[in-house]
Amino acid sequence: MKDNVTLLTNPEDPEDVKTFAYDHSYWSFDGSKEESSGYFAPDLSHPNGKKFADQKLVYEDLGKDVLKNAWEGYNATLFAYGQTGSGKSWSVIGYGVNKGIVPMLCEELFKTIQENKGQAQYEVRFSMLEIYNEVVRDLLNPTKTKSGLKIRQHPKKGFYAEGLKNVPVNNYEEIEARMNEGTINRTIASTNMNATSSRAHTIVGIEFVQKSKNAVGQETAKKAIINLVDLAGSERVESTGATGERLKEGAGINQSLSCLGNCIHALAEKSQGRQQTRVPFRDSALTKLLMNALGGNSRTVMIAAVSPADINYDETLSTLRYADRAKQIKTNAVVNEDPTEKLIRELREENERLKKGLSSGNVDMDMDMVDDGDIDQKDMEKLRKQWEEEMKARMLENDREMVLMKQSYEDKLRQSKKEVVDPSLKRKEEDKQTKPHLYNLNVDPMLSGRILHILKPGVTTIGNNKGEESDITMLGPSIQREHASISVAKDKKVNIKPNNTDCRVLVNGSAIQGETTLCHNDRLVFGSTQIWVFQHPAERDKAKIKYPQITYDFAQEEIASKSGINMSASGGDLALLQEELLEVMPAVEEANSISEELDKRVKFEIMLVSPQMLGKTTGKTEIHVRMRNLENSTEFVWPKQKFLNRLYMMKEMYNNFEDEDDWDVPDEEDPFQESLDTEVHIGTAQVILQPLAYNVELKEQLEINNYKGAVVGVMNVSVPFLL
Repeated sequence: MKDNVTLLTNPEDPEDVKTFAYDHSYWSFDGSKEESSGYFAPDLSHPNGKKFADQKLVYEDLGKDVLKNAWEGYNATLFAYGQTGSGKSWSVIGYGVNKGIVPMLCEELFKTIQENKGQAQYEVRFSMLEIYNEVVRDLLNPTKTKSGLKIRQHPKKGFYAEGLKNVPVNNYEEIEARMNEGTINRTIASTNMNATSSRAHTIVGIEFVQKSKNAVGQETAKKAIINLVDLAGSERVESTGATGERLKEGAGINQSLSCLGNCIHALAEKSQGRQQTRVPFRDSALTKLLMNALGGNSRTVMIAAVSPADINYDETLSTLRYADRAKQIKTNAVVNEDPTEKLIRELREENERLKKGLSSGNVDMDMDMVDDGDIDQKDMEKLRKQWEEEMKARMLENDREMVLMKQSYEDKLRQSKKEVVDPSLKRKEEDKQTKPHLYNLNVDPMLSGRILHILKPGVTTIGNNKGEESDITMLGPSIQREHASISVAKDKKVNIKPNNTDCRVLVNGSAIQGETTLCHNDRLVFGSTQIWVFQHPAERDKAKIKYPQITYDFAQEEIASKSGINMSASGGDLALLQEELLEVMPAVEEANSISEELDKRVKFEIMLVSPQMLGKTTGKTEIHVRMRNLENSTEFVWPKQKFLNRLYMMKEMYNNFEDEDDWDVPDEEDPFQESLDTEVHIGTAQVILQPLAYNVELKEQLEINNYKGAVVGVMNVSVPFLL
């Protein structure tokens, strides 16, 4: 580290030095001394003492800006990312007297509140949650820890954890007590890399509200949401030595961090002007809750913690690239304060009150203005009319003020829309009403229809971003460089054609090989994960019939039906089995596509297994997945959950492959491989024990049947009768 530059040398090639520039680059590996209090301060006698960054320096550079933004009314976020054991929790939370950013920020917040006491009314609320294996837990409320919290979406506030304990606090000591309470509940475990490795992402939330009156007496409030995030460490299995539950946790951690990486990559693309890029916030609980922090109304700081050890070179390089992408993201933070609406509402309410008074004749006259002496009816009527005129004038003035304020407010809205809305999007929405187009389907209904491609006259090409740039870029397993083309003829007829027989294209659930004419509302699948709907407004208007609304579930059911699966069940176990099939079918297709893309030579197939074939006397049919190695013909049958867990790791491997990172792993860690030492359920034999009840010796030769019911062996059973 030198100033704001980080240099990374390849241990296998000293000439290979990569340079990264950030706002700050801190060195904290050596060059420190432990003071009598236990605090680690720079040791100026050490060669690296001058560049050693202690906790105070990191807070001065980063934490103070977060707090300053909060005082100004901006939402502020700070999160730490990096390999397990690299020092994220040290920087964010700290240990003992070596306090991290969170406790120092809280201390200074209340210190400044005391200094400004009397100038405004201050409210501070504190929350602490963690995300463990995609379950959102409230660390301050043990009753919610096991079941987890539901993530909801508010049209204005974005995603939030429903029912999160958000407690008011009056001083730093209360926050410290709450943090200790939350720390007790945190999920940690020991790995080879870290004795107290965080097995979950921790989010400390502080809601800070300042209420005051401005120069003209208007009541106003500034509200800031501060999120301080300690992410679980990314980890490689060979480094952590994780097995069993730790391995499963690691897969979950890496999966959510992978989703975070995808969001950062997409946001960086959008910041460079590629507005059509989809940001997959909904792919994980972590990215949902950080949506506003990453790409919305928040000023955000990211700490990337790295290890200087040469054995961690690959992980360090990946982290630095991650941070480099994050640096490209632009957020649009605004002060969370707007008294205009409140003032407009109050003026409107006053006018309504005055109108009611005038219409009913109940004029609230100020009797203090009337002389003490008696006044006759004629003078009272004259006074009433005078007050009515004054009230009407007041109403007109209120209306005038509301018009002026609305104009100002609408100007702000127009300006905001100019900054946010791409003019091309408005043009697309207009073209959508008259021109043939494609729109996306997503498992999340809120994301369906968010991506729109208008089909121009002539030929539109579709492919991934690895070859020459296509007119429409689609990413994902099995998408070829030149995957397909859609042509719009002069007579408005629209045809689709795969580029070759290896390019998978489904129309209404059926694979096509040659050119096919499209009709309004046709469902299209490209590769294994890209699902779209074709719409032809001219054809729709000409037909004058009501077309059904196409959903993601409808498309999946159609694909299943065309595959020979009966999807007509309407209740009971069969309907539940149908729902599970709709979940597993696209997952199996995606796994096969990734296997083909990575040349793993592994094929996955869905199996429906009866409880009897599993050795059970009762139960319902279960979904299993057969994994068949095409090279050595070995087969393994995985339960549904094991397959889905493996799929997370396959996706991570594919993401690394796409990012041109080191993606291949040894066979024992490869999600596409199964050890030959793994115990295999080859079949089931049923033994009838009834003869024993009649003092009859049991001696039989029984057939062993596999999942298909075929005989795969025999078993001799002998149970002598014992007197």
